[in-house]
Amino acid sequence: MTTPKLVRVEPREDYALAVTFENGERRVFSLAPYLDLPVFRPLRDPARFREVALQGAWAVEWPGEVDIHRDTLYLEGLPER
Repeated sequence: MTTPKLVRVEPREDYALAVTFENGERRVFSLAPYLDLPVFRPLRDPARFREVALQGAWAVEWPGEVDIHRDTLYLEGLPER
């Protein structure tokens, strides 16, 4: 199975991302468990976390070359209710 392409990302207050895929699926990915890793530590700042943007249809990214691939977002994200 090929992971659908990303079409939208929305930051949430609880260090989660609501991501929408080209097939219409929406998933919620929590970044909270990753915030102790050195690469993600700067994203503890809520203003910095909200700077998330799409990196084409393949990943989400923040300034400083911090990114998460769509496969991770899809496979580890929970379907939005």
